[in-house]
Amino acid sequence: MIIENILRSKDEDSVRALMKLFPITAILGPRQAGKTTLARRFKPDHIFDLENPRDLAMLEQPQMALEPLKGLIMIDEVQRKPDLFPLIRYLVDQNPEQRYLLLGSASTNLRQQSGESLAGRIGYFYLTGLNLSETGIEKLPQLWLRGGFPRSFLAGDDQQSLLWRTNFIVTFLEKDLALLGISVPASVMYRFWLMLSHYHGQTLNYSEMARSFGISDKTVRQYLSVLEDTFMVRLLTPWHANLGKRLVKTPKLYIRDSGIFHALQSIPDIAALRTNPKLGASWEGFAIEELVSFLAKRDSEVFFYAAHSGVELDLYWQENGHKMGAEIKYLDAPRTTKSMRQAIEDLNLDHLWVLYPGNQLYSLAPNITVIPLSELGQIRLRMKVY
Repeated sequence: MIIENILRSKDEDSVRALMKLFPITAILGPRQAGKTTLARRFKPDHIFDLENPRDLAMLEQPQMALEPLKGLIMIDEVQRKPDLFPLIRYLVDQNPEQRYLLLGSASTNLRQQSGESLAGRIGYFYLTGLNLSETGIEKLPQLWLRGGFPRSFLAGDDQQSLLWRTNFIVTFLEKDLALLGISVPASVMYRFWLMLSHYHGQTLNYSEMARSFGISDKTVRQYLSVLEDTFMVRLLTPWHANLGKRLVKTPKLYIRDSGIFHALQSIPDIAALRTNPKLGASWEGFAIEELVSFLAKRDSEVFFYAAHSGVELDLYWQENGHKMGAEIKYLDAPRTTKSMRQAIEDLNLDHLWVLYPGNQLYSLAPNITVIPLSELGQIRLRMKVY
């Protein structure tokens, strides 16, 4: 299993562009997603891993440790010492020969902590798991089943991959959350996460979830925030527009990594997945993560649309002033639906893309194209006509 040999050139280029603009660059993403491997490709002159007791001890007197250094300084799991941020601001202002590469596995708190101290000096890059552009389209079934965590994807077989994911869940709950200062008992969070997997692809009903789990709405939101902040779940925001319609206003929930979703649902292989009632929801979540990664959109830039009349759109975004939408279907040959036509009218879409697992690209209408998930590049090519 040679994780370092996976080419993540798109991610590398994105980080390099930020490093040219800012003296400090942060790579954020879930644990085990490959942040350290990516960061090492930039050949840091100095490396501190705050999970290493020796490095943590060295930074007990951080100014003495950091001020004499020159070149690129990498600090891994930086959220463990938020008091470093004011010092790093001072050091980069005083010493133009210093640059920093900060790695973290918790988003909201780290951005808030760093943003207050490092405003104007820091650029953020979000690293997800592997995607089709990195694994190759021929590996689509394997990536869908095992998910994008490199060690899960590259395991010797499906059984080893599932074993890795099962142990990742345990380690994440028992150790990683504690390191982030989160005190929810592991057994409680596991049962909550398991319950969430049954809501995968559905709009949230906080009161229903609270009753099911026997906790308050406030506690549901707190637990969800923990899993969202650590990149384990995606809460897709509903698009609100003044359309004179009753719109769904609660977010839609997805387990971000398809392999983790399958582990929580005890789905061991592709054969079991294809006969599972959650097949369509699994494909929808997987395709959304692929599309968002391909578009290089932040979470705050993508939405879903749903009206109480039944009209729905899986993903909505804007690109260079144009309004785009995507519907995701696990079908052999998707066809136009009333909901698609109504969504185009409601949102004034320039184009609607229908993502499916087939291999033929075809048009349903001048503004509706069915496209294989393996050919997302066609979206960029065809958008040039707008």
